[in-house]
Amino acid sequence: MKTFAFALGALTIALFTLPAASQPQKPPDETAVRDTVADYIEGYYTGDASRVERSLHPHYLKHMIITGVDVQLRIVDKTGLELVQEVRTHGPSDLPVSERKEQISVLDIKDDMASVKLVAAHWMDYMTLLKSNGRWKIVSVVLRRIDSQVH
Repeated sequence: MKTFAFALGALTIALFTLPAASQPQKPPDETAVRDTVADYIEGYYTGDASRVERSLHPHYLKHMIITGVDVQLRIVDKTGLELVQEVRTHGPSDLPVSERKEQISVLDIKDDMASVKLVAAHWMDYMTLLKSNGRWKIVSVVLRRIDSQVH
């Protein structure tokens, strides 16, 4: 009986400590991809051009899909250099901190490529990232506004 009580006690302790020890850990690449996208959006919000620049691949290109009432569909492109200069010139976003949003969903990672969806304050980005020299960089973005404002 003592053996049974001891085994039951040990099992109880193991079960209570198991959840803490078995918490699923994100793979290192997923964490690095999320960190890269966080640098991108947080750098934009705070006006930190070096943080935005750090997240971009040299071949970065953003396609902004613009639609709205009485507006024909058009696509406007922006290079990484243009984006970094815009952040450097304009400084922090005028969007109130309470409205700043960054919901990052890593859709897929395969070898040196990743696909990410970023839902921000008034827009949604679909991103492609490449791993180059051990670091994840954003190579392309397709942006679509998700509110009624047209810019």
